[in-house]
Amino acid sequence: MVTSRAFALCVYCSASTTDPEQLALAARVGAEIAKRGWQLVSGGGNVSMMGALATAARAGGAATIGVIPKHLVHREVADVDSDELVVTDTMRQRKQVMEDRADAFLTLPGGIGTLEEFFETWTGGQLGQHDKPMAILDPAGHYSGLFTWLTELHDRGFVPQEALDRITLTPDLTEAFDALSGE
Repeated sequence: MVTSRAFALCVYCSASTTDPEQLALAARVGAEIAKRGWQLVSGGGNVSMMGALATAARAGGAATIGVIPKHLVHREVADVDSDELVVTDTMRQRKQVMEDRADAFLTLPGGIGTLEEFFETWTGGQLGQHDKPMAILDPAGHYSGLFTWLTELHDRGFVPQEALDRITLTPDLTEAFDALSGE
């Protein structure tokens, strides 16, 4: 008997901000994952945006899969309420498990860790390692400077148009989710 699983969305976001607007954004994303009947794949922390995201997804009935390297179990307070908590040896293993378990990727505001995850996933897609959709939900312009720079890099011949076309950058939650689901 073959059982189908729910569409799995990997979300990259901050594990450090305390900004109430960013925490509310993460909670809205978690609620939308649940509303659509999807499951969440996240970094396995229970703090900041990562915690708000997973808590809201579970509150709406979504399954959550947290993936955390053992050296961050205490620092990011591992999300022991996850339906599945995968503890890896390294950050690289964490990212691979997250990529393998996801059907699509959504990036929310974050810092260098979030950017690193986004760029590695984007590069992997551009190199043909996966063909999963990617979106950035950016209602407050957190990434506007980054995309100004990426457009400049494109104009100078460093970033091909097809790479830029792989990403949906939007301030709108519904538009981001529709792009990820192929609607």
